[in-house]
Amino acid sequence: MFSLENKAAIVTGARRGIGKGIALALAEAGAGVTVSDISLEDCQKVVEEIEGLNRKGLAVKCDVTQKSEVEEMVKKTVEEFERLDILVNNAGIYAPKPFLELTEEEWDRTIDIDLKGQFLCAQAAAREMAKNKWGRIINIASIASGQVGAGVLASAHYCAAKGGVTGMTEALALELAPMGIRVNAIGPGTIDTAMTKDLLADEQVKKGSLARIPVGRIGQPEDVSGMVVYLSSDEADYVNGATIFIDGGYLAG
Repeated sequence: MFSLENKAAIVTGARRGIGKGIALALAEAGAGVTVSDISLEDCQKVVEEIEGLNRKGLAVKCDVTQKSEVEEMVKKTVEEFERLDILVNNAGIYAPKPFLELTEEEWDRTIDIDLKGQFLCAQAAAREMAKNKWGRIINIASIASGQVGAGVLASAHYCAAKGGVTGMTEALALELAPMGIRVNAIGPGTIDTAMTKDLLADEQVKKGSLARIPVGRIGQPEDVSGMVVYLSSDEADYVNGATIFIDGGYLAG
């Protein structure tokens, strides 16, 4: 079960953290993986780890806010692997700022990377996947996405972007299903990565976070990557338009 042999995947924001964990997990499951991020050197280091698993990897520098770079990333992937089956929209930033101090430029930057970037990547990937009538698009959202999710202080721009991701996921799931493409989102809770390093360095903040997590620990990238492998597989064919929260029970509390 959950074999991804002969599949080709793109993971954005894959040079470290959750994205790196996802790229390695997809490779372990049998997929060839394009490792994409803004640093080609860092991407290449992840590719070397993938090759250490006797799998094929490709490093591609890509700014997901630039349509031309996104299209080039998809083109290089198809040239390398002769197909594209899986896209994991993981690239994102988290730059907290109190709402009344938030500048227009800071708002635009977060929306461009965390939401527009996922749109551009999904559109370019879906056009390629439709050729084979099979595809998986997995968007990384957040528990900070509104409605059944949670609001976060000093994060209006981030919450708006991630809420947009969940809404877009549902819309794409409807439109792309007839083409054999399944679209889902994952909403991670607090995960121990470089992005949350400064936040978790504050012992009071960390203690407060743990108090809300029933399983009693901060999440790890591996907690997310296992779900990505499942959603990428044939076994998840009937899962479409869902947002799955991986938060140790945070929202349940």
